Amino acid sequence: MQLVGILQIKSYGKIKEFLHNEHVGRISTIDEAGFPQIIPMNFVFLDDAIYMHSHPRGEKIQNLQQNEKVGFEVDRELEFLPSYFEDPKNASLADTLYISVVIKGIASLVTDREEKTLALNGLMEKYQPEGGYDPITSSMRVLDGVAIIKVTPKLLTGKYKIGQHMPPLDRLDIAQKILKRNSPSAKETLRIMGFEITEQGLEMVEEPSW
Repeated sequence: MQLVGILQIKSYGKIKEFLHNEHVGRISTIDEAGFPQIIPMNFVFLDDAIYMHSHPRGEKIQNLQQNEKVGFEVDRELEFLPSYFEDPKNASLADTLYISVVIKGIASLVTDREEKTLALNGLMEKYQPEGGYDPITSSMRVLDGVAIIKVTPKLLTGKYKIGQHMPPLDRLDIAQKILKRNSPSAKETLRIMGFEITEQGLEMVEEPSW
């Protein structure tokens, strides 16, 4: 239980920043047989709610119309830590650095045209920040052919594991091994962990506070 507290994201600002940067979330609805249905979705976090666009018909739409309670999850694997970082033979020591946010909330289909417009423009700004399009307006017929799902959080929690549970020397040792392994995500992971690559080697330039 003590470790769980260390891994908890305490900053709502960090949660918002994470949700703004991630491109894929997963919504879980409950089908008519009582089973969860999980679907990956593009999304945008606006005004403390999740918005997604969808075809007006389909199983997830039917599900949330029957049961408005849904789950929504977003995660990012930062770095897989091979077991040999700790022991050349013990596979159980493999680990992963990650960030995740989980929402339990109430889903609804947005009918207000101004709110639908806000959501669609928010999605475009997130996924096509370079522009190259005319903003959507509430008078456009396209609004009639798309559903906007809104998830209002009732419980929003986040976890992150970037080495904050380790003593400083152990964290530096893991960081050096990540740098040496040189995965495609290594440098970004080290930045998130608070390290900077200098001429003298790795240095902790800040203690990340989440």
